[in-house]
Amino acid sequence: MTDFGVTRLLTQTQAGDGDARRELFAIVHEELRRLAHSQMKGERRAVTLNTTVLVNEAYLRLMGDGAGPWNGRAHFFAAAAEAMRRIRVDAARARRRRKRGGGPPVSLEAAGAEEAAWVDPADDDQLIGIDEALPKLAELYPRQAEVVKYRFYSGLSVDETAAVLDVSPRTVDADWRLARAWLHRELGGE
Repeated sequence: MTDFGVTRLLTQTQAGDGDARRELFAIVHEELRRLAHSQMKGERRAVTLNTTVLVNEAYLRLMGDGAGPWNGRAHFFAAAAEAMRRIRVDAARARRRRKRGGGPPVSLEAAGAEEAAWVDPADDDQLIGIDEALPKLAELYPRQAEVVKYRFYSGLSVDETAAVLDVSPRTVDADWRLARAWLHRELGGE
């Protein structure tokens, strides 16, 4: 479906059209699953949060009371990525509360060939540490903080992030490098 079709369904859903809501879910479900799958890469198998739970919970949050208004498809998926990030961080905090004590210091070392895997996504302490540092990064470098949300938490590619933020891929690359360096320093890296 075109961006216009999704935007039309979002508008109808916000107006209370139940048929549009069901049609919208059928259309966006696969893309939400892809987003959730990207976010869940590297998660421990034993965690209670899985792709299906993440998609359903994010969609419920997006369509709950006070949802929207959505300014189109890109805005909707940006909000979905943010909802998924918050759900994952909340789950990590709950798991950490169940543990005794804290974990090791956050490490932002590269984790292999996948550029977006610059930390261990299964490490609750790293996930929470980055989430707690994001507001300070957003004060100093708002766009770079958005890049972290889309690249790290949502697993979007450079091109996808550039499209959502309406900037060039080169800008996203530069912002991503700056944000990683800043977070590395902020979280105690050398």
